[in-house]
Amino acid sequence: MTREPVGVRGVAVRAVLFRGTGDLLPIYALYGVLFADHGLNTAQISLLLAIWSVTSFVLEVPSGAWADTVSRRGLLILCCVLQAACFASWMVAPTFAGFALGFLLWGMASALESGTFEALIYDDLVARGEPSAYASIMGWARGAQEGTVLVAILAAAPLFVWGGYPLVGWVSVGIGVLHTLTAFALPTAPKSISATAVDDLDDEPNLGTLGPHIVPGPPAGSTDPHGSTGIEQRSARSADEQPRPDESASAGATSGPVDRGTSGDPRRSGGASEVHESGAAEPASAAPSSRYLTMLRTGLGEALRVRRVRRGVLLGALLYGITAFDEYFGLLAVSGGASTSTSALLVGVTVVGSLVGSLLAGRAEALSARTLSIALFVAGILFIAGALAVGVGAGPALLWIGFLGIGIAYGIDFTVEVVAGARLQDAIEGPARATVTSVSGLLSEVVALAVFGFVAAATVWLSMSVTIAALGLVLLATAAVIPTWLPPRRDEAA
Repeated sequence: MTREPVGVRGVAVRAVLFRGTGDLLPIYALYGVLFADHGLNTAQISLLLAIWSVTSFVLEVPSGAWADTVSRRGLLILCCVLQAACFASWMVAPTFAGFALGFLLWGMASALESGTFEALIYDDLVARGEPSAYASIMGWARGAQEGTVLVAILAAAPLFVWGGYPLVGWVSVGIGVLHTLTAFALPTAPKSISATAVDDLDDEPNLGTLGPHIVPGPPAGSTDPHGSTGIEQRSARSADEQPRPDESASAGATSGPVDRGTSGDPRRSGGASEVHESGAAEPASAAPSSRYLTMLRTGLGEALRVRRVRRGVLLGALLYGITAFDEYFGLLAVSGGASTSTSALLVGVTVVGSLVGSLLAGRAEALSARTLSIALFVAGILFIAGALAVGVGAGPALLWIGFLGIGIAYGIDFTVEVVAGARLQDAIEGPARATVTSVSGLLSEVVALAVFGFVAAATVWLSMSVTIAALGLVLLATAAVIPTWLPPRRDEAA
């Protein structure tokens, strides 16, 4: 059955609903206190958080390869079910074992979503010939995520007053069910190319006139499993094997017919291969384990060997991983003399910054690497100055000014991070898109752990404001490498 076309706007709405409902969880604001009130000590709570983090960390890349092997939408549905099951286990069995089981499920859910969602949306846009819309859609989705986190935190207090932990927990389970329904509404995008079509990926491949995801026709007489001739196979040839412009014009006449039945379908991007998520283009004899290992090997190979992909992976990891400093914004505010209630408002300023920055990502996607570098450098200066201003403790005015600077810097970092994520998607040419994206997610966790370790060690000798200001140096360093590490836009690479 042919999939009915859904407009890019419809894809955007589905993406926003999926990401927004995923974090509309009032339990976010209270789960630490929930554990303590059920008799867990600090060491046990830390162990629970470690179970959560380690599970997500270990499964990050393997789950990306899985997402490149089976239905991505199916995995996202499973991710939502696991997240809802986490909170249900907390309500049914509010003990250390119940909480540990929940975090295990939540860690699995986080790993399954990371990379899978981005790959699904990007491949769907490629199939529609609209990959340039990716940054805008991701920006709106990220904005929805940030906004609903704020709403959920604000809703936690009245829910707790009305029904205590049970109401907060079961509302979160209900939101998880709603989140699952939004996953069912996501598009069932075809993958851009076959899961077994790429044996080799060259460093900085020359795409000639074909461009990313656009491939020559098959050998004469070849057919796809659905019976139509001309399902294109990606050849992954080296630069000296790429067809010259005059050769590409006649490729169809010499290499076999191309399926003309969809030549006018806007979902097609040139001659891009459309291989359905079920793996229709896979040989029938290929075992799932073999396809999985192929995806894992191909994705890791592309992330490590292809220079512009490798740099994009590292850049995305730096931009997202460094935002782990937001875990200390509340402590920074208190160290500057703010009360507990005021610190919540100051942290809210940074949330607004991240929200605005996410929404502006679509407009910023067209900016040059140099402009984005300058913007992030300014963000680094504002971040450092803001953190130091908070530490002066000269009164509420300077406290608010400092957090305003931090909020602006935080928003700029989010803007550049979304753009970098879009450029990375443009740079990926192999079939293991979710695997490559998961490598970036894994490295971002490494950066985040480095941030936590640095703060833990530095605060022994330095004040909180000086320690947080020092993290702004990473923004400056990242700004310096953007001109060379940021992959080109899809239209520039073609």
